Amino acid sequence: MKEPVMSRSYFEDMQIGAKRDVGSYTFTADDIIAFATKFDPQPFHLSEEGGRNSLFGGLCASGWHVGSICMKLMVLDGQRTLREMAARGEKTPVWGPSPGFKDLKWIKPVMAGDTISFASEVTSLRTSASRPEWGIVQVLNTGTNQHGELVYSFMATAFAPRRGPGA
Repeated sequence: MKEPVMSRSYFEDMQIGAKRDVGSYTFTADDIIAFATKFDPQPFHLSEEGGRNSLFGGLCASGWHVGSICMKLMVLDGQRTLREMAARGEKTPVWGPSPGFKDLKWIKPVMAGDTISFASEVTSLRTSASRPEWGIVQVLNTGTNQHGELVYSFMATAFAPRRGPGA
């Protein structure tokens, strides 16, 4: 049985358990230091020496850096999907905002040189009681390193457009 693939289209097209790979990123020392210098200037993010002198044992990426890359890749993947739909002549959906996320976890440190692959999986679907033109989607987003180890996860909620209020 083929595993369902998550689509970034309409609420009715989504299935619980559907998954989507959204891309991968290699965290270089230069990228880690540049991000940390601007947004998270802790010693273990700013230099190899600072990292060696910490419980991480080496230069590691800020969790916020990991989250920012995940968001970038999810947005780019969604934009690619919309371009593909438009190229096929399909009407493209306009997604609503996200009311938030929960259960953010930085499970293992992301070290300089690590490549993290990000994925999303639909975990729940429900129609909005107050806005019938919207569905509410919950998605588990994860990051896995090149060793197959889960390093990052969070549960996101988003408003997905329905094809019609009674669809």
